Amino acid sequence: MSSTIHYTHCPVCGSGDIRIVLSAADHTVSKEKFPVAECGGCTLRFTQDVPGPECIAPYYQSEDYISHTNTSKGLINRLYQFVRNRTMVSKQKLVQRSTGLSRGNLLDVGSGVGTFVHVMKQTGWNVTGLEPDAGARKVAAQVYNTILTDIGQFYDLPQGSFDAITMWHVLEHVHELQRYIRQLKALLKENGKLFIAVPNYTSKDAAAYKEHWAAYDVPRHLYHFSPRSIEVLMEKNGMKVEAYKPMWYDSFYISLLSSKYKSGKPNLVTAFFNGLGSNLAALGNVKKCSSVIYVISK
Repeated sequence: MSSTIHYTHCPVCGSGDIRIVLSAADHTVSKEKFPVAECGGCTLRFTQDVPGPECIAPYYQSEDYISHTNTSKGLINRLYQFVRNRTMVSKQKLVQRSTGLSRGNLLDVGSGVGTFVHVMKQTGWNVTGLEPDAGARKVAAQVYNTILTDIGQFYDLPQGSFDAITMWHVLEHVHELQRYIRQLKALLKENGKLFIAVPNYTSKDAAAYKEHWAAYDVPRHLYHFSPRSIEVLMEKNGMKVEAYKPMWYDSFYISLLSSKYKSGKPNLVTAFFNGLGSNLAALGNVKKCSSVIYVISK
């Protein structure tokens, strides 16, 4: 596929101090390998030679890309559905606690099949859900009777209109990173909160699986964030990270998928202990969690 992006400077801080640290395979669709670089300045890792926005879509066309489907076929898919359902209420409570509001205006960017949008609407929030995948939007309409809007409307939304904006494992997919962050800031009300959940390559499970770590998910994941790189990204755009929240289930799910990528089939025992070890390492430092939710304000 043509039209690839090769970075000569870090997409977050602009540093030219970048080097290739590993090569990861696309286990979901193409089986291609992609180099992953690291910035010596802000510590962001990013996928090199990724398809441009006009030709990335085929890399999402797989039943195995379960954030865009509602399938429960297979052990890993069932685990994903279980984790998703368990975490919805905790995300709802986090939004309400952090904003100090029991209801308000919420924008969910990258809504998938609309589960979180549905949960928040049930609690009385006025929710706008944006999703690029037409198939996922169709599932949302069928399963939850929820109408999601195409992501193309993102830059047309009224500024200063949202009490909360959520991006659950979405920012790592965004091509126009800096422009996106500027728009997110503009869309927030003055006291609004931005919630960004992303994988954390500085976690212990990432170190255990190295290039087989499932959360690299190349080339769909364009960036591989560390807590420091998120902090720098927000600082550059006039925002700040107020809190770091753990996503404890992610270490187990990612370890299970990583074990499959490493050996050809899931290894339940090894994955459990790698996930548990990762969580134990993060008990005293949430910034070491497999995935982190960043609560951000202007």
